[in-house]
Amino acid sequence: MQRVLVISSTRQQMMPCNPARARMLLREKKAFVLRKYPFTIILKDRADGDLQPMEFKVDPGSKKTGVALVADFSKRGKTVVWAGEIQHRGQVIKNALDSKRGIRRSRRNRKTRYRAPRFDNRTRSMRWLPPSVMSRVHNVTTWAARLQRFAPLTGIAVETVRFDMQLMANPEISGVEYQQGTLAGFEVKEYLLQKCGC
Repeated sequence: MQRVLVISSTRQQMMPCNPARARMLLREKKAFVLRKYPFTIILKDRADGDLQPMEFKVDPGSKKTGVALVADFSKRGKTVVWAGEIQHRGQVIKNALDSKRGIRRSRRNRKTRYRAPRFDNRTRSMRWLPPSVMSRVHNVTTWAARLQRFAPLTGIAVETVRFDMQLMANPEISGVEYQQGTLAGFEVKEYLLQKCGC
């Protein structure tokens, strides 16, 4: 169940509450809406409360990234109290940059005043990332900072999983055989014929 983030009257983070409790507090005028995204209420007369450890978990992806707040309750154990999905704009950014590059190149090729391409003044820093990837990083860090303002976070966990399917299928594989893979020497047509059994 998606819980509602709660802020105390002194602007301190509190444990998220059930939507039913949030509706009751709003109806009785004991709280009012602070933000709509993520939905957060602020209490009028309560300054503090009991806090449990809460972790911000991230499951990164190329198109979508899953984020969740997981609370470690003493009786119930680890429970997801808030979850969301961030939609990335990587392809939109790449298309915009490609369009910009095409316009710039066409301007150079027109029969107008020619400006030669310049390369001496273009240097990239050591921490440079492509704009589409940088947008993905900024999306996740923005949501982490936003949720940190409204939830009592004690830790952050990022899932980084890599599967080596070739090594899982054959644990003894090594050397050149590992580098070339199982399809070395196959033509596409030959592989497809063998796969279908034709």
